Amino acid sequence: MGDIESVLILFAAGVVSGIINVMAGGGSTITLPALIFLGLDGTDANGTNRIAVLVQSIVAISSFRSEKYSSFKLSFKMGLFTLPGAILGAIAASNIKGETFEKILGVVMIGVIITLLIPRKKINELNNIERIPLLVYLSMFAIGFYGGFIQVGVGFLLMAALAYLLKESLVLVNVHKVFITFLFTIPAVIVFILNDNIIWFYGLSLAAGNGVGAWWSAKISIKKGEKIIKPVLIISIFIMALKLLGVF
Repeated sequence: MGDIESVLILFAAGVVSGIINVMAGGGSTITLPALIFLGLDGTDANGTNRIAVLVQSIVAISSFRSEKYSSFKLSFKMGLFTLPGAILGAIAASNIKGETFEKILGVVMIGVIITLLIPRKKINELNNIERIPLLVYLSMFAIGFYGGFIQVGVGFLLMAALAYLLKESLVLVNVHKVFITFLFTIPAVIVFILNDNIIWFYGLSLAAGNGVGAWWSAKISIKKGEKIIKPVLIISIFIMALKLLGVF
């Protein structure tokens, strides 16, 4: 396959992934197979995909900020609490089989869907939180551990936790999720660069698509609100749960 065809495939996959990732999560289930289809092994595909995720996060943050919809100081504070958990989770992950991970995650994803379907009585508007509950910080540590432990689907868990512990709208939850993902991705990219696991031509092609998808997804999520975010989120989680549980 020629370079032009590869660029077009990755750009298209990136656009779809960027839209899904910012509005819900699970976009890497599209981009990783695309990279592997083009001949990359699993490790290089994983590393190359992180360039797209990093660019996507930066672009989405910029898009949210241009719409004057952000709470990055709060996002940063919560994100810091995920980092030590992620380190411990990665260490623990080396002692458990991948198939066990996937079964556990599939069950958890179904639980996330159930929590999203439960009506919420109170929703905080932007920057209206005076005090962050301790449980939020504890959950960030736990989700960080989970992210290091298994990674796939951590965005879904972040959205579920923030939506119900902070009682914020899914739009603002998206802002937090994108920023925290950005924090997670920086050290990952550094590690993959140092280990020469990034194919830059593919990574930048994919990143261009992810950036375009992320920019518009951020704007759409603000304008359409929970009416568009919730169904996309539930459908994305449900598909991932079925895949992880081996249904298809």
